[in-house]
Amino acid sequence: MSRKKKDPIEMFHSGQLVKVCAPMVRYSKLAFRTLVRKYSCDLCYTPMIVAADFVKSIKARDSEFTTNQGDCPLIVQFAANDARLLSDAARIVSPYANGIDINCGCPQRWAMAEGYGACLINKPELVRDMVTQVRNQVENPGFSVSIKIRIHDDLKRTVDLCRKAEATGVSWITVHGRTVEERHQPVHYDSIKIIKENMSIPVIANGDIRSLKEAENVWQITGTDGVMVARGLLANPAMFAGYEETPLKCIWDWVDIALELGTPYMCFHQHLMYMMEKITSRQEKRVFNALSSTSAIIDYLTDHYGI
Repeated sequence: MSRKKKDPIEMFHSGQLVKVCAPMVRYSKLAFRTLVRKYSCDLCYTPMIVAADFVKSIKARDSEFTTNQGDCPLIVQFAANDARLLSDAARIVSPYANGIDINCGCPQRWAMAEGYGACLINKPELVRDMVTQVRNQVENPGFSVSIKIRIHDDLKRTVDLCRKAEATGVSWITVHGRTVEERHQPVHYDSIKIIKENMSIPVIANGDIRSLKEAENVWQITGTDGVMVARGLLANPAMFAGYEETPLKCIWDWVDIALELGTPYMCFHQHLMYMMEKITSRQEKRVFNALSSTSAIIDYLTDHYGI
């Protein structure tokens, strides 16, 4: 199965808002990507995959990375701290994806302890080596290599990192507008704007976007080329199509897609819990969240919402 007709780089140069589904551990898998693509999502990322495990284990490859012909354009996000392992992982996925993304933004302690994620924003030479190795290993010149970062307290350091990444041949940069220490503090959209003003390559804004209107506002404020959304899409996979809350059709679309692709029950149920958060009462949530089989869920949805 060769990839892929739509080119993200062309999208970013179109002058239109590019709407992106973020890499979400456990959640941004094939079935969910299929769903959000039905509702105006332009580009999807896989969940973060640890490159070393992916290269060493066939089992890890089979469980971590699934795709199909309609799953495009697609970016595979890797956690890595070794240029050779990352380039090996990129070579494996290159026939099936449009590009890879290096996670330089995950603030979780385990990732930082392993030398992955946000600690890489302090290691521009390692990022340069990883990008260079992937470029050397993957023969397809259209294969993108991007990075997703958080910002430093001193924004000059972030701008310097981004300029070095651009000089190395990074295709685009996604900026989550918080520092490593910040979790729920307001997003620094002004910092994303400054980074964009210093770059010639595309920049994607990320952080706390919950509706299409907010996405359009952030796009305008920052001057970026696209916006990336995580939790907003979990709560409302139809967000990019302009819906304020998850429409019932989207819920039934999820049921159909998840069953067709063989989604594990826990994942199937969890996504529905997120989607229905705003449209169910506390009592309904208690009942729905306690359901323990696919058939019970379908019966519940049929009884309460019809088809």
